[in-house]
Amino acid sequence: MTAWAHGAVRRWAVVGALVGVLVGLPAVVAALPAEDADVPAARLRDAALASGSVGHSGYAVSAGGLSLPVTDRLTRVADLLSDRTTMRVWWRGPDEHRVDVVTAAGETGVHRDPGGTWTWDFETLTAARGEPASLALPAPPDLLPAPLGRRLLSEAADEELTRIGARRVAGRDALGLRLEPAEEAASVDRVDVWVDRATGLPLQVQVVAEGARTPALDTRFLDLDLAVPAASVVAFTPPPEAFVGAAPDTADLVAEAGRRAGRLPLPLELAGLGRRPLEGVPAAVWAYGRGVTLLAVASVPPRLAGGLRAAMRSSPEAVTDDLGVRLSAGPLGLMVVDVPRGGAYVLTGTVTLDALAAAAAALPGAAP
Repeated sequence: MTAWAHGAVRRWAVVGALVGVLVGLPAVVAALPAEDADVPAARLRDAALASGSVGHSGYAVSAGGLSLPVTDRLTRVADLLSDRTTMRVWWRGPDEHRVDVVTAAGETGVHRDPGGTWTWDFETLTAARGEPASLALPAPPDLLPAPLGRRLLSEAADEELTRIGARRVAGRDALGLRLEPAEEAASVDRVDVWVDRATGLPLQVQVVAEGARTPALDTRFLDLDLAVPAASVVAFTPPPEAFVGAAPDTADLVAEAGRRAGRLPLPLELAGLGRRPLEGVPAAVWAYGRGVTLLAVASVPPRLAGGLRAAMRSSPEAVTDDLGVRLSAGPLGLMVVDVPRGGAYVLTGTVTLDALAAAAAALPGAAP
């Protein structure tokens, strides 16, 4: 072997060692002891809810374990909630931030401003403009630990919260907060949120379904800088060579049903959950529950429910009876209820299969 070859081997050995150190560094940092603090659970929740204005940037990763039925409407959502998603975030505030989703094929950036969002595909040079929607399919920015943690804690009652110690997340001391929903219909066993001791920023969120040992969703920061990013990094203007268009309609099956289906008077309570109004949601979509225990119901035409029903029935874990077909994916329940005179109901939410059946039996015209 020549001297040059020996040098090349040594150089690549050094590169390999550095890569090994970088890959192992998060685990090493996480293993360092975290300093706990005597902060009551309710006060820690309040600190997390007030952290929306905390500027930061960094890397985050989300790992989902939900096996959703795949249809032409749910493919992206199924991938998002069942795969590993790596994200870079620059956060100036709830209405001014940027999230880049990093994949083997490239990056897709979502730039939020007060008027809406720009979605920029680096590979295809395509920019799409969208407006904020009250009811839309989940997107990668929704799985960032900070906004997700705030959303899940937003209606948590004091008696549902307990402290669970501390750990190191992204090299910072994070105080543990556990939410155990009180509703009997809940399919979520617990939500663990690890909150930055200094700022209240949620750094890690784990959602565990009833009876499960591993989280159905685990999202966390790997690296975090608490400096406010520059406005120029977050802002977006389509470059001259970009193809610019409107963002595709991301409304899910329930939202489309709400625009096209008739308005039926549904019960004020289903499966022990009271109805709740949601601003901006179509009138034909009814929502029930509180906190992390939610149920959405809509009456839909047969064509809209057909693809979803077929995809659900292909799962060996689907339950089919006189009411329709229902399926659970971790804490998420989904049901299509047939109506004898035509049409169907779609029910979805973080409730058990028994709760879905009880709700379906109470729907007008749905009981056998």
